[in-house]
Amino acid sequence: MRRDYRYAAVLLAAALAGGGVWFLWATGFFQAAASLEGLRTYIEDFSPYSHLIYFLVQLASVVLAPIPSNLTALAGGVLFGAGTSFLLTAGAVILGSMIVFGLARVLGRPFADRLVSRKVSERYLDLIRRKRDVFLALVFLFPFFPDDLICILAGLTDIRPLRFLVLVALTRPWGLLVACGLGGSVIAIPVWGMVLLGLAGLGIFLLGMKYGDRWEAALVERFRRK
Repeated sequence: MRRDYRYAAVLLAAALAGGGVWFLWATGFFQAAASLEGLRTYIEDFSPYSHLIYFLVQLASVVLAPIPSNLTALAGGVLFGAGTSFLLTAGAVILGSMIVFGLARVLGRPFADRLVSRKVSERYLDLIRRKRDVFLALVFLFPFFPDDLICILAGLTDIRPLRFLVLVALTRPWGLLVACGLGGSVIAIPVWGMVLLGLAGLGIFLLGMKYGDRWEAALVERFRRK
């Protein structure tokens, strides 16, 4: 029975992935993704279903990586404004993260190996298992890491789905909020500002990797005393 369930999951995943890739290719998404203006036009052409198409494209950016979700978030900000595009993007990214996490949990290492290179697995899987919450939070907060692939690898660990959902919901939307804000002209960050933010993020990540366990233990102990 368990084996039949796994086979059904494989067939469903393959059908959805194949159908998604075919739809994106047939509708010209991959050509449109070469520029922000192309993406904006692509999504706008589906009016009055632009919101739905935008949500599905963002979902595909996680499940069918690598599709640049931050770039599509910029286009969404231009089309729908920062607030609406952020809600659609965050919902799609959180849902997509849980889908690939669940598929990896059900289908195991063979599924992960088809999407994640051995080099990436060796680099991150042990860190996810050892550092877990601290590492995942830092990876999802900063844009230097393959977030979608990390979600797949997390499905191979013993982290509980609800715990993973909370981590994703609290950390992944922040970078998307910035992208939607930029697209909706709510915020404007010059190039030098982006560089400074990147350097600051890298510094925080390195400190977190070195001292994260101590900080986590200290916070837990403090909460216990309260």
